[in-house]
Amino acid sequence: MSWDIVGMSAIACLGETPVDVYRALCAGQTGVAPLRTFDASKYRVRNAYEIDDRPIPGQDEPFRATRWLCRVVDEALRDAGLRDEAENLPVLVGTTLRELRSGELWWRDGLTLAPADLHFARALRDTIGTRDTQTIASACAASLYALGMGTDLIGLGTADAVVVAGTDSITESSFGALDRVQNPAPASIRPFDRDRKGMIMGEGAVAVVLRKSGMHPGPVHATVRGVSMNCDASHPTVPDPASVARAIRDAQERAEVKARDVDFVIVHGSGTGHNDVAEAQALHEVFDDAPPGPLVTSIKSGAGHTCGGSGLLSLVMAVLALRNGAVPPIRDLNTPIPESQGLSLVGPEPAVGSFSVAQINAIGLGGINAVAIVGAA
Repeated sequence: MSWDIVGMSAIACLGETPVDVYRALCAGQTGVAPLRTFDASKYRVRNAYEIDDRPIPGQDEPFRATRWLCRVVDEALRDAGLRDEAENLPVLVGTTLRELRSGELWWRDGLTLAPADLHFARALRDTIGTRDTQTIASACAASLYALGMGTDLIGLGTADAVVVAGTDSITESSFGALDRVQNPAPASIRPFDRDRKGMIMGEGAVAVVLRKSGMHPGPVHATVRGVSMNCDASHPTVPDPASVARAIRDAQERAEVKARDVDFVIVHGSGTGHNDVAEAQALHEVFDDAPPGPLVTSIKSGAGHTCGGSGLLSLVMAVLALRNGAVPPIRDLNTPIPESQGLSLVGPEPAVGSFSVAQINAIGLGGINAVAIVGAA
């Protein structure tokens, strides 16, 4: 079985639509900028990939992640022509931090906050009319976990269509924790580069609408051919290359494709010392026997690490790359890590060609892995 992507929307530091973000990535742009969310003088990391939408510069406000989520879900439903069916469609939201930033502002500034405000369900119900919202908080693989669950709901006949989304805003507690464990402090994310120094948080929201293939009367953006998920729990922070490779093979098997069929991979590519090495090793394990192997890229050097929604944002960028025949480059990739030798890393310009099948990786803390295979419409 396969599932058509019939609606999609996204907002990130690089733009307010999927096309805006994709074009910026292809142009080699970056959304990294001096930190605006809170006082940067307290931290060694002074930059972030923020959405600059606060009415008063330098003054944070609550419920930004919820606001973005409501917007992209509404836009994806309208794109699919299913806005009037919202109340009948389940919404699966992948997130790492949910509304933790609002909780911080409640603690720090005395913000009025009800427990229900910390769940996305009420806001989606009040603004869009949805009645069934489930939150998946499986670290940085959350939105691809949600995607896999969405395909299961349709496959089991529980739903005719499903909205899958992801959202996160930067929180000071998480930013501060990362600041203390990354030394020296990174100024930007540089996936697969020898001079990478770590991960920097980004902000954004993304949503897609899925239907069983062949059931949608309107246009189709692309087709989800298979999704895999696993959790090896091998280490709190270091990915297990063998487990990542198992997730890749499982996704390819579910999608009924071979390694040689994959045209390009958008890797998790968080720019940390352990992640990039482990992911490179996993790619070698799967693709070395299928020369010449796929193109390999990451969008985090431009869009930042958007946490729970990062996997789904990469998927939407893959959809646009399939449609437009151009795979965005890895920005600031000057000296690739030795482990990536033999991989076809994309940069400094987009890779242009005719592409049919894309793979998207998402890797979370604690050994949480998810992989999706997407085909051109």
